[in-house]
Amino acid sequence: MAQAESPQLPSEQGRLQVETLATGLENPWALAFLPDAQGMLVSERPGRLRLVGYQGAISEPIEGVPEVYAKGQGGLLDVALSPDFANDRLVYLAYAEGGHEGRAGTAVGHGRLSADNRQLEHFTVIFRQAPKLSTGVHFGSRLVFDRDGHLFVTLGENNERPTAQHLDKLQGKVVRLHADGQVPRDNPFVSRPGVRPEIWSYGHRNPQGAALNPWSGELWVHEHGPRGGDEINIPRPGKNYGWPLATHGINYSFLAIPEAEGEWVPGTERPLYVWKKSPAISGMAFYSAERFPEWRGDLFIGALAGQALIRLDLDGERVVHEERLLEELGARIRDVRQGSDGYLYVLTDEANGRLLRLGLLKPQ
Repeated sequence: MAQAESPQLPSEQGRLQVETLATGLENPWALAFLPDAQGMLVSERPGRLRLVGYQGAISEPIEGVPEVYAKGQGGLLDVALSPDFANDRLVYLAYAEGGHEGRAGTAVGHGRLSADNRQLEHFTVIFRQAPKLSTGVHFGSRLVFDRDGHLFVTLGENNERPTAQHLDKLQGKVVRLHADGQVPRDNPFVSRPGVRPEIWSYGHRNPQGAALNPWSGELWVHEHGPRGGDEINIPRPGKNYGWPLATHGINYSFLAIPEAEGEWVPGTERPLYVWKKSPAISGMAFYSAERFPEWRGDLFIGALAGQALIRLDLDGERVVHEERLLEELGARIRDVRQGSDGYLYVLTDEANGRLLRLGLLKPQ
């Protein structure tokens, strides 16, 4: 259902208008915009995919969604449209998939969205994280297509820390695939024996934010640290991003990470940006629209524990300023996307989750 609520909140660029487009979404995780103002596909973690209209109407669950492992942090996670959606109508889903002995891993598949937007037809799994090691945590699961149509998938290390450094496993990795799930021949480890050829980069913990930089064309990701040490990285081919050998965080028990050797270790990449105190980041969007010039070039990131939308001023690949928005709402922010209309769209991670639309009010 939609609400008329439209508070105005302070921000450094002026008054921030927050419209609640829809409520009643159960732990919504991600959204993707259908063309021609048809609405937004929104995933709910328990395993439902819905179409939400711009006036707040919420559809019945779309049929054809695969069975998901809806335990802990698992469930139906990211959703993305094929780069050629206008012709193939393929919708890609990332989700937690159960396996043997109660273990689970991230899977990715696609189905054709029917003309009436009510069903995913011929859903096909194109990728599975192997081995399945999760007991309900650290699935990662963001999906991003680059300019050449390659599909990047972020994969958590399932809370099995050492696996992020094991190149024969897909835990703690960013992988790069063709849209049909095949492995590109120019992936960095294709010709190395004993190494998973899907791997693009490794040494990640639990990357739950990813976006393509619209100016450089490079993938940016962010990932949860343990107690402290959330970080932003630009994953480049074959590079090691350190976890668990290098980290700015400590264990939840307040003890050191057993494998950690320092905040940086030779042979690993330094993070682009680090939070010493973890906001628990999720979702990522570059703002490139003309509607609100004050935001153009900024990076927006959701915060779960921090209950905020984080705005970062960028100077190239350098973060020069941070602002926290929406703190007055007291809501966990799971995802943020830039709409084709130039507004920002935000999902709150709650049992009665909300879809919000954000803009700046113009001075009178």
